[in-house]
Amino acid sequence: MLPYGRQSISAEDIEAVAEILRGDWLTTGPAVTAFEAAVGDLAGGHRAVSTTSGTSALHTAYAGIGLGPGDEVVTTPMTFVATASTASILGATIVFADVEEDTALLDPAAVEPLVTERTKVVAAVDYAGHPADYSALQPLADRVGALTLADAAHSIGGTSAGRPIGDLADATTFSFFPTKNLTTGEGGAAVFKDDALARRAHEFHFIGLVRDPARFRLPDEGPWHQEVHELGLNYRLTDIACALGLAQLRRLEEFKRRRAEIVARYNAAFAEVAGVRTPVQRAGVDPVWHLYPLRVLEGRRREIFEKMRADGIGVQVNYIPVYWHPVYADAGYRRGLCPNAEAFYAEELSLPLFPDLTDSQVDQVVESVVRALR
Repeated sequence: MLPYGRQSISAEDIEAVAEILRGDWLTTGPAVTAFEAAVGDLAGGHRAVSTTSGTSALHTAYAGIGLGPGDEVVTTPMTFVATASTASILGATIVFADVEEDTALLDPAAVEPLVTERTKVVAAVDYAGHPADYSALQPLADRVGALTLADAAHSIGGTSAGRPIGDLADATTFSFFPTKNLTTGEGGAAVFKDDALARRAHEFHFIGLVRDPARFRLPDEGPWHQEVHELGLNYRLTDIACALGLAQLRRLEEFKRRRAEIVARYNAAFAEVAGVRTPVQRAGVDPVWHLYPLRVLEGRRREIFEKMRADGIGVQVNYIPVYWHPVYADAGYRRGLCPNAEAFYAEELSLPLFPDLTDSQVDQVVESVVRALR
């Protein structure tokens, strides 16, 4: 089965991990510090906190912001459930806003009537690697004293209007799962423009530990002393994972170039094929494409999915609208809430897209689509 996504691991990646295994630090060591600095530099020079996954990065970001009961998060339903669930776990109320019909990105026009004095965060998702319109979302958040959060699990390494992903919102989260644009095995990171939020997030992901003597409430305990002022979790990424991440970061431009070549090859192949729509790219955006979301029209998505799977092509669907999940349906969210998102979901089919995919394999995928549509 040709997968829809997979990691690309080089001899240099393997040697970077082996070097850590031969050394003294397996976790909380210099590779973590170096990886966080490199991610922060890539994201516009802001502080990065590495985490164990993209989900824990979201949880860490929301905790750093101070999200809690009584707060609302306005977000998109066209995402993996963690964008919403990690806010729900902290006690916040999720308010779903619809997406743009063509990009499936959070629609600022849909967000505008939903932000209130209770809104704490406007959380957008860079679906498929294409950044959301933060230039339109930020004023809506600012109007009510809220913050913007970019769930950039799909988009590290991209830019919008010349600004890097990580510099477009008040906080940004990344995922380094194997299918993403670079991998640490499992892993993620949260990036903050505000140093105070970054410090709070760092402590949250470090079990809540405070190690700054100037902040101790029990200052005379001794040189071994550390304190917990707010409860946190152990979301620390290891030096083993960060060594792989550093090696992968050196290959990110190569990954970006190859992903763009594959997307261009798909776009050209499907330009004259009836019954499908190809992804949209806004002017001024330079994405790192994580997904190739082909739109299958006329209610044929499931049929095409099943035919292609039988043909050995590991297509996928990204994503079921979040509020369709029983945990949100049981909480009172109803279908029909975001028509554009639901229409997009009904048509979306993710084709294989990863750097090691060859041109002949891309052509194999195209041929499978065309056969399935006959």
